[in-house]
Amino acid sequence: MYEYLNGKLVYKAPTHVILEVGGVGYHVHISLNTFSQIKDAEQCKLFISFQVREDAHTMYGFAEEGERRLFEHLISVSGIGPGTGRMILSSISPDEIQSAIIQGNVPLIQRIKGIGPKTAQRMVLELQDKLKKQGPDALTAVPKHRTVPDEALSALVMLGFVRSQAEKTLAVIVREHPDLTVESLIKEALKKL
Repeated sequence: MYEYLNGKLVYKAPTHVILEVGGVGYHVHISLNTFSQIKDAEQCKLFISFQVREDAHTMYGFAEEGERRLFEHLISVSGIGPGTGRMILSSISPDEIQSAIIQGNVPLIQRIKGIGPKTAQRMVLELQDKLKKQGPDALTAVPKHRTVPDEALSALVMLGFVRSQAEKTLAVIVREHPDLTVESLIKEALKKL
């Protein structure tokens, strides 16, 4: 529903900010990681994850889009709500969380307040393959202009193909037909995968 809010920081605390956008003040929950990035700013842009519950509509804001994507992956795990997701992102950096999940480092994940052994194992079980498919820098990478092969690779990974296999197949096709559109490249790759 909300992609981001860009406005004046009226109030800053380690757990939340009030961001004035167009004359409206929004109460946005943040992680310590985001707080450390916006600490000295008067204006800022926060990527929003809007969470709706029976008794509340809550905004969680992140200084980087990658941190928001990781947050949304975390809260997709059974037993991890938005509050726990924010606690995880406040305890260790998004890069450390991502690599701990990919490597199956349950003891590191368990050190986070509120995460027991079963929840840590569930995080690894449910997110490890998703994060591996996306590659080590997918969540924290800065978005950039994407080429036709990049777009095709992204689509193939989203369809469930293994990244390394899709990359090899696309490389062969691009060498043979360098002027294909994204759609044509995907169709050719699907024939060979």
